[in-house]
Amino acid sequence: MSKVQLSKSSLTREKESLALYRRYLPALDLKRQQLMGERQRQRNEIARLRQEVARVIEAAGEAIPMMADRRVPLEGLVRLGEVRLGTQNVAGVKLPTVEHVEVIRQAYGRMARPHWVDAVSDRLAAAIRLQVEVAVAEQRLAGLERAVTRITQRVNLFDKVLIPETRTNIRRINVYLGDAERAAVAGAKIAKRKREAETASVEGGA
Repeated sequence: MSKVQLSKSSLTREKESLALYRRYLPALDLKRQQLMGERQRQRNEIARLRQEVARVIEAAGEAIPMMADRRVPLEGLVRLGEVRLGTQNVAGVKLPTVEHVEVIRQAYGRMARPHWVDAVSDRLAAAIRLQVEVAVAEQRLAGLERAVTRITQRVNLFDKVLIPETRTNIRRINVYLGDAERAAVAGAKIAKRKREAETASVEGGA
């Protein structure tokens, strides 16, 4: 615990600090709850996107069994091109967002490959876009995890350290000032009685 001056001015400062901490803590805790809610939503979104990726891949396999035909080359059919990201402010935390995903399709002659290759290309393109969304969603979750950790530390600092310490300081100062005031009153009474006794002694001698 830090040393505190035992004075009325120090008492005023401590009371002002306590009032400030009490005003700030609810706002800080509300932000923490907002971030924790967003973190849970992001976890749910990642789970949803991963399920969607698995669904697209599974649907491709079920709808186009010809993919197993190794005589038809599918390598390089689609590839990821430019990915453009933006930012979103969530409760004061900047998080990445997907603005644009470019999927480049390899040109091929209609006579060179069968018609079902188009469907394969569509599904692979969808899977690539979804995988980019998963990667960005994971970046968002990591950012939210860091933000929740930081703000939880600040909430704990106010709630478990600063506010209790300030309350203790106020009690110490109040006790000290109360004792000092009682000592001053007692001293004044003693001095008064002493003066009265001296006055009575002088008058009696006269």
